[in-house]
Parts: sequence; structure tokens; C-alpha cells
Amino acid sequence: MIRGRSVPGKAPVEPVTLKILVAGGFGVGKTTFVGAVSEIRPLRTEEVLTEAGRPVDDLAGVEGKRTTTVALDFGRITVREDLVLYLFGTPGQERFWFMWEELTEGGLGAVVLADTRRLEDCFPAVDYCERRAIPFVVGVNCFEGAVRYPVEDVREALDLDPSIPVVLCDARERESVKQVLAAVVQHARQHAAVAARRQVTT
Repeated sequence: MIRGRSVPGKAPVEPVTLKILVAGGFGVGKTTFVGAVSEIRPLRTEEVLTEAGRPVDDLAGVEGKRTTTVALDFGRITVREDLVLYLFGTPGQERFWFMWEELTEGGLGAVVLADTRRLEDCFPAVDYCERRAIPFVVGVNCFEGAVRYPVEDVREALDLDPSIPVVLCDARERESVKQVLAAVVQHARQHAAVAARRQVTT
């Protein structure tokens, strides 16, 4: 449990805690994204890539990658005195997708990270969020040397609904990651408001 901060003359503020999923393909930058913004030392479950994994781990475009997340990445950021975000990074390889169900339980929304050099790798995460009506934004991680496409081109390539935000970002930069997280929170609130209005009218 997170305790509120004590301020002389004021009652402690008990922050609202929200859970955000960080999903996407193998090597897209999820571990970096969580680590860039976490105010605590991130929990990481990375293992060294081995020869045994070569038949199932596609390293095209990420040939320099040496480790992979096998369970989750976990971090925390205090956005305001009264708002704390818990970040849960998912494993990217198909053989670990069974963990997504548990990681999404109780979540506010998700960030789906995309790499324009391997855009198809984020399709499973996009499909997962759409099928389960999880509010999400697409964060296009702008790798050095990769072609930077207009946001609308990425939206069209992913066949996204116009209401889903697409944000260009750098997963290494704290302020850039914070902007993506702010977009998730705002989009999730709008999603909840629309759902509430629909319930009232039915």
C-alpha cells in the first residue's frame, strides 16, 4: 500500500493508483520504456538469448539484442501527489503471450509500442486490446536510422479506429515516455466516459 504524503496542517493525500500495460513486439523497446520513466529501480525478468531460441526469436532489425523479457517488467511513476502509475511491460515473443491475461487484469489501459521497421510485430498486441476493449494508444518508438512516417500513415497501416491516439516517442527519454503515458490516461478516461453514456442511454 502506498501511503499519502504528509503536509503540515493538511491530512495525508492517499493517491489513486492506476495500472498501465506496456505491450508490443519483440525488441520494440518495452523494457527501455519502463526503465526510462520509473522512479524506482525497475523489476526486470530478462534472460540472455541463446542458440536454442534462434528458431523462434526473429532478430531481423534487432540483431544487436542480447536479452529478452520472459515474464514482465515493472516500474512506478508518481504523476502527481494524488496519482501513481504502475507500469507492467509484457514479454514480446509469442511463446509468452499466455501471461498477458494476468497482466491486463485490473488495468486502466495500455501502450502498444511499434517499430516502423517491423510494424507487423505489434499486430498481436493491437488485436488483443481491440478484442478485449482495452483502451490503448500506439507509441511509435523512433529508432535511430528508421524512416519516420507521418502519424496518419502509421494509423492507416495498422487499420486503427480514428479515436485511438498514435504518438511518436523515444523510449529512452523520460519526458517523451511521460507524454505517451499522459495520452493513455486521457484516452482511458474518454473511453470510460463514452461507455458510461452508452449505459445511460440503453
